[in-house]
Amino acid sequence: MLNLKRINITDDGRVSLTPYILDESAEMPLSHERPALVVIPGGGYQALSDREGEPIALAFSAMGFNTFVLRYSVGQYASFPNPLIDFMKAMKIIRDHAAEWHTSPDKIAAVGFSAGGHLVASLGVYWNDETILKAAGVTAEEAKPNALILCYPVITSGYRKEPGTIATAANGHTEPDIYDILSLEKHVGTHTPPCYIAHTFFDPVVPVENSLLFANALAENNVPFELHVTQDGVHGLALGDHVTSFGPLLHNSSFAAWVKGSGEWMKNLFEYKALPDYNYETAERRKRQLGG
Repeated sequence: MLNLKRINITDDGRVSLTPYILDESAEMPLSHERPALVVIPGGGYQALSDREGEPIALAFSAMGFNTFVLRYSVGQYASFPNPLIDFMKAMKIIRDHAAEWHTSPDKIAAVGFSAGGHLVASLGVYWNDETILKAAGVTAEEAKPNALILCYPVITSGYRKEPGTIATAANGHTEPDIYDILSLEKHVGTHTPPCYIAHTFFDPVVPVENSLLFANALAENNVPFELHVTQDGVHGLALGDHVTSFGPLLHNSSFAAWVKGSGEWMKNLFEYKALPDYNYETAERRKRQLGG
C-alpha cells in the first residue's frame, strides 16, 4: 500500500481525505487501474464515527479497491450543502490524481452510513446541480459518483424521518423548501447512479422506510439497485463483525453480509474481474504429480 498522507481540504484540517492506495504490481494485471470507494462515516452531521471510517476502507482494500475516507463538515459547519461541497471537492482530488493513484476515474463509488448515507445519496441526486457545483468549484463530471452504497441511510425529511440529522442539515436555512431539498427520494432521477442499499427492519434510529423510499424512487426512474433488509439489528452496525463491535448488539453476522455482497456488486458493475477460474478435471480422473 502506498504511504500517502492525509490531504487537507480546508486550511485548518477540519475537512480531510485519507487515501489507502494499493501498490501496482506486474504480477497482478488488475492492479494497474483499480476502481475506488470513498468512505463517508455517519454521526448525525454532528460528529464522525471512527467505526465507519478506516475499518470500512481496509475491508474494501482487501477486496482490491483503492479506498478513501472523507472527514467532512459537521456540527456548526454542517448546514446543507457544506458537507456536499466537501464531498465534491474530494471527488475532484481523486480524479485529478487518478493516474498517479492507479485509479479508474470513471469507476469511483461511495459508501455512506446513516448521516453519511444521506451525504452519499445527496451526491447521487445533486452531482449535476449547477449552483452547488459552482460553490464547490468543480464540474459535474469531476463530482459524479459512479455507484452508491447506502448503509442504514437517512433519506427523508418527511414520514419516518430521523429528525436530528435533518435538523442539523437544515440549520441556518430560512427558505421554506429546505426540507424538500433534504428529502432525497424526491430528487432521484435517471441521472442517479446504480445503488446498493442495506438496512435492518428493526433499526430503532433510522426507520427502514428511508431505504424503501429511496429504492422505490430508483425503481420509478429505472435506476438499477440491490436492496438488502435484514430483519434484526440495531443502528450503526458498520461492518457488523468483531472489528467494529464494542458490544454484542453490534456483532451481527446477517447484516455483515453487506460487505461481501456490495463488493461483488461493485466488481460486477465495474467489470473488475480476472480471467475465469480454471475448471480442473475431477479428482477421480487425475493422479498427483509427485516430485523427486
